[in-house]
Amino acid sequence: MKGKVGIWLLAIALVTAFAGFSSAQDKPADNMDIVKEKIRTDKKLFIAENMQLTQSEAKLFWPVYDQFQSDLGKIKDRYGKLIESFAKNYETMSNETAKKLVNDSLKIKADDLKLRQAYLPKFRGVLPEKKVAGYYQLENKIDAVIAYQLASLIPLIKQ
Repeated sequence: MKGKVGIWLLAIALVTAFAGFSSAQDKPADNMDIVKEKIRTDKKLFIAENMQLTQSEAKLFWPVYDQFQSDLGKIKDRYGKLIESFAKNYETMSNETAKKLVNDSLKIKADDLKLRQAYLPKFRGVLPEKKVAGYYQLENKIDAVIAYQLASLIPLIKQ
Protein backbone atom coordinates (compact mmCIF):
# COMPACT_ATOMS: atom_id res chain seq x y z
CA MET A 1 0.00 0.00 0.00
CA LYS A 2 2.91 2.37 0.69
CA GLY A 3 3.67 2.65 -3.03
CA LYS A 4 0.14 3.82 -3.64
CA VAL A 5 0.27 6.75 -1.20
CA GLY A 6 1.22 9.20 -3.96
CA ILE A 7 -1.67 8.01 -6.10
CA TRP A 8 -4.11 8.45 -3.22
CA LEU A 9 -2.79 11.94 -2.54
CA LEU A 10 -3.14 12.84 -6.21
CA ALA A 11 -6.72 11.57 -6.23
CA ILE A 12 -7.57 13.63 -3.17
CA ALA A 13 -5.88 16.69 -4.64
CA LEU A 14 -7.84 16.32 -7.87
CA VAL A 15 -11.12 16.18 -6.01
CA THR A 16 -10.50 19.05 -3.63
CA ALA A 17 -8.47 21.30 -5.90
CA PHE A 18 -11.08 21.69 -8.60
CA ALA A 19 -13.52 23.03 -6.09
CA GLY A 20 -13.49 26.24 -4.08
CA PHE A 21 -11.47 27.36 -1.17
CA SER A 22 -11.02 24.46 1.21
CA SER A 23 -10.47 24.65 4.94
CA ALA A 24 -6.82 23.81 4.32
CA GLN A 25 -6.21 27.40 3.27
CA ASP A 26 -6.15 28.44 6.92
CA LYS A 27 -3.09 26.23 7.47
CA PRO A 28 0.46 27.01 6.35
CA ALA A 29 0.92 26.27 2.67
CA ASP A 30 2.67 23.04 1.76
CA ASN A 31 3.34 21.58 -1.65
CA MET A 32 -0.14 20.03 -1.93
CA ASP A 33 -1.81 23.34 -1.07
CA ILE A 34 0.24 25.04 -3.77
CA VAL A 35 -0.80 22.40 -6.32
CA LYS A 36 -4.45 22.72 -5.29
CA GLU A 37 -4.34 26.52 -5.60
CA LYS A 38 -2.73 26.25 -9.05
CA ILE A 39 -5.48 23.90 -10.20
CA ARG A 40 -8.19 26.21 -8.81
CA THR A 41 -6.60 29.16 -10.62
CA ASP A 42 -6.38 27.17 -13.84
CA LYS A 43 -10.04 26.19 -13.50
CA LYS A 44 -11.09 29.82 -13.13
CA LEU A 45 -9.02 30.75 -16.17
CA PHE A 46 -10.58 27.86 -18.12
CA ILE A 47 -14.07 29.08 -17.15
CA ALA A 48 -13.20 32.68 -18.07
CA GLU A 49 -11.80 31.73 -21.46
CA ASN A 50 -14.83 29.62 -22.35
CA MET A 51 -17.61 31.80 -20.97
CA GLN A 52 -16.87 34.89 -23.09
CA LEU A 53 -18.52 37.15 -20.52
CA THR A 54 -19.13 40.81 -21.20
CA GLN A 55 -17.65 43.21 -18.68
CA SER A 56 -21.03 43.76 -17.02
CA GLU A 57 -21.75 40.00 -16.92
CA ALA A 58 -18.33 39.30 -15.44
CA LYS A 59 -18.87 41.87 -12.69
CA LEU A 60 -22.01 40.00 -11.58
CA PHE A 61 -20.90 36.43 -12.37
CA TRP A 62 -17.55 36.16 -10.55
CA PRO A 63 -18.84 36.85 -7.02
CA VAL A 64 -21.54 34.16 -7.47
CA TYR A 65 -18.95 31.82 -8.98
CA ASP A 66 -16.53 32.37 -6.09
CA GLN A 67 -19.22 31.67 -3.50
CA PHE A 68 -20.36 28.59 -5.39
CA GLN A 69 -16.79 27.31 -5.60
CA SER A 70 -16.36 27.90 -1.87
CA ASP A 71 -19.50 25.91 -1.08
CA LEU A 72 -18.58 23.26 -3.65
CA GLY A 73 -15.15 23.03 -2.03
CA LYS A 74 -16.74 21.87 1.21
CA ILE A 75 -18.46 19.04 -0.64
CA LYS A 76 -15.28 18.14 -2.53
CA ASP A 77 -13.37 18.12 0.76
CA ARG A 78 -15.88 15.55 2.06
CA TYR A 79 -15.28 13.47 -1.06
CA GLY A 80 -11.53 13.74 -0.50
CA LYS A 81 -12.00 12.46 3.05
CA LEU A 82 -14.10 9.60 1.66
CA ILE A 83 -11.21 8.66 -0.64
CA GLU A 84 -8.83 8.86 2.33
CA SER A 85 -11.11 6.52 4.26
CA PHE A 86 -11.23 4.12 1.32
CA ALA A 87 -7.43 4.16 1.09
CA LYS A 88 -7.04 3.65 4.84
CA ASN A 89 -9.39 0.66 4.79
CA TYR A 90 -8.50 -0.75 1.38
CA GLU A 91 -6.43 -3.69 2.59
CA THR A 92 -8.82 -4.66 5.40
CA MET A 93 -12.22 -3.53 4.09
CA SER A 94 -15.10 -4.89 6.16
CA ASN A 95 -18.70 -5.12 4.98
CA GLU A 96 -19.64 -2.47 7.55
CA THR A 97 -16.99 -0.04 6.29
CA ALA A 98 -17.94 -0.72 2.66
CA LYS A 99 -21.58 0.02 3.48
CA LYS A 100 -20.62 3.30 5.18
CA LEU A 101 -18.46 4.33 2.21
CA VAL A 102 -21.29 3.69 -0.27
CA ASN A 103 -23.83 5.54 1.89
CA ASP A 104 -21.46 8.47 2.41
CA SER A 105 -20.68 8.61 -1.32
CA LEU A 106 -24.36 8.77 -2.23
CA LYS A 107 -24.99 11.47 0.40
CA ILE A 108 -22.12 13.55 -0.99
CA LYS A 109 -23.46 13.20 -4.54
CA ALA A 110 -26.95 14.19 -3.38
CA ASP A 111 -25.56 17.24 -1.57
CA ASP A 112 -23.58 18.18 -4.68
CA LEU A 113 -26.75 18.07 -6.78
CA LYS A 114 -28.69 20.09 -4.18
CA LEU A 115 -25.96 22.74 -4.20
CA ARG A 116 -26.00 23.00 -8.00
CA GLN A 117 -29.79 23.30 -7.93
CA ALA A 118 -29.62 25.96 -5.20
CA TYR A 119 -27.17 28.07 -7.20
CA LEU A 120 -29.06 27.79 -10.48
CA PRO A 121 -31.38 30.77 -9.72
CA LYS A 122 -28.35 32.80 -8.60
CA PHE A 123 -26.54 32.16 -11.88
CA ARG A 124 -29.76 32.82 -13.80
CA GLY A 125 -30.02 36.13 -11.98
CA VAL A 126 -26.69 37.34 -13.37
CA LEU A 127 -26.37 35.66 -16.78
CA PRO A 128 -28.51 34.93 -19.83
CA GLU A 129 -29.87 31.38 -19.91
CA LYS A 130 -27.50 30.17 -22.66
CA LYS A 131 -24.48 31.28 -20.64
CA VAL A 132 -25.84 29.61 -17.51
CA ALA A 133 -26.24 26.40 -19.51
CA GLY A 134 -22.71 26.82 -20.86
CA TYR A 135 -21.30 27.33 -17.38
CA TYR A 136 -23.05 24.23 -16.04
CA GLN A 137 -21.77 22.34 -19.06
CA LEU A 138 -18.21 23.43 -18.28
CA GLU A 139 -18.60 22.32 -14.65
CA ASN A 140 -19.89 18.95 -15.88
CA LYS A 141 -16.95 18.56 -18.25
CA ILE A 142 -14.49 19.31 -15.45
CA ASP A 143 -16.28 16.82 -13.20
CA ALA A 144 -16.10 14.19 -15.96
CA VAL A 145 -12.33 14.67 -16.30
CA ILE A 146 -11.88 14.35 -12.54
CA ALA A 147 -14.13 11.27 -12.41
CA TYR A 148 -12.14 9.67 -15.22
CA GLN A 149 -8.84 10.37 -13.48
CA LEU A 150 -10.14 9.06 -10.16
CA ALA A 151 -11.53 5.93 -11.81
CA SER A 152 -8.12 5.21 -13.29
CA LEU A 153 -6.32 5.81 -9.97
CA ILE A 154 -8.60 4.15 -7.43
CA PRO A 155 -8.70 0.36 -7.49
CA LEU A 156 -11.86 -1.68 -7.01
CA ILE A 157 -12.59 -2.99 -3.53
CA LYS A 158 -11.05 -6.39 -2.97
CA GLN A 159 -13.73 -9.07 -2.83
